[in-house]
Amino acid sequence: MDAVVLSYPIDELVPYIDWTYFFHAWGLRPSQQHTGLAQSLLRDARSTLSALAHEVKGQAIVRLCRANAKDDDLIIEDTCIPLLRQQTHRDKNENLYLCLSDFVQPLSSGKTDTVGLYATSVNLPAATTASDDPYHSLMIQTLTDRLAEATAEKMHQYVRRDLWGYAPKEDLCIDDLLRCRYQGIRPAIGYPCLPDQSIIFLIANLLPMAQIGITLTENGAMHPHASTCGLMLSHPATRYFAVGSIGEDQLSDYARRRKMPIDELRKFLRSNLA
Repeated sequence: MDAVVLSYPIDELVPYIDWTYFFHAWGLRPSQQHTGLAQSLLRDARSTLSALAHEVKGQAIVRLCRANAKDDDLIIEDTCIPLLRQQTHRDKNENLYLCLSDFVQPLSSGKTDTVGLYATSVNLPAATTASDDPYHSLMIQTLTDRLAEATAEKMHQYVRRDLWGYAPKEDLCIDDLLRCRYQGIRPAIGYPCLPDQSIIFLIANLLPMAQIGITLTENGAMHPHASTCGLMLSHPATRYFAVGSIGEDQLSDYARRRKMPIDELRKFLRSNLA
């Protein structure tokens, strides 16, 4: 399937904003979200969103791809995307040693599955970001980050119900959406179950993110900063999990599958190395 570009005005995105993460960016815990400081931040945030409404929008690009799993790899179209598997066991009531490939039809089955690729971005005019006021600059940054995530939330809802259509009767309130009570997941690059930032280069070969203005640095960071990118899986059993610490054995195997030097991968996987 060819990539599809979606665009949303701010007023359509505001209901999808998860304000918990906005407050977190300002150093406020959930227990502090009803304080006078928090409410003052919220008033300023809503005022800023109103000011941005006529010049800023959220954009998404989506592509549904034929895919299969082969051991710990995803084969998406003709591209192999190696993944990491849990090596530590935390909760006896949870499934053991998960990998995202577990939720995609294995190649050996002879049946083709689907995996979605997506990216979202909020690109601000240069005049909007040019400010000598640190408070205003931080407000813009934290709000555009939330708008990029809100774009992903709204896009994912459309994909599930219409574009992919595996949940056509889904009818969830915003609170249920933000609590991920829908079928499937959309792990972004850098999530605990998809921790290797360099995977973004493989996705970029399959998804033309430049169509919504996203470029990548040599280390895989996205520009504009307010951007997200990741996978969408539909299996009813999918859930988010943390890969956690991996051993030298998996690191060596992963480097072989990624066709990258181990030392180069270490910089992308510092937090996962035991």
